[in-house]
Amino acid sequence: MISQTVEYALRASVLLADESAGARTVDEIAEVTRVPKAYLSKVMQSLQRAGLVTSQRGLHGGFRLAKRPEDISILEVVNAVEKLQRIRTCPLGLASHGVRLCPLHKRLDDAMAMVERAFESSTLAEVIAEPSESVPLCDFPKKAPATDESVAES
Repeated sequence: MISQTVEYALRASVLLADESAGARTVDEIAEVTRVPKAYLSKVMQSLQRAGLVTSQRGLHGGFRLAKRPEDISILEVVNAVEKLQRIRTCPLGLASHGVRLCPLHKRLDDAMAMVERAFESSTLAEVIAEPSESVPLCDFPKKAPATDESVAES
């Protein structure tokens, strides 16, 4: 439903929402988010043009969010790289349909409207703060393998 470009922009934005690490270079972001560096550079430019990130050159340079994570919706990140497409007129160009969508295209547009509302009502801060056993962009330390003693005690 979302493109790889959108996925990459969301990964980078979620990473930057964790402000404890300070500014992040493209190399650092690419490594953590597993996004190809060359592609990530283009994504970061789009986020910067949209006013969602700022960049700073130099020794402590890199990218940071331009606003607080609570003030950036998932929809803003999505639209910065690839506008969410709604169906406003008949995609087939049928004159008889015009702006009255057929039942199929109406349902597709209704689904996109729900996605749009969900993305608009979710912020980066909510994503990183949501209680979960899976921390975004982070592998949990592996548990120590069970020993014969611990298995026997079970």
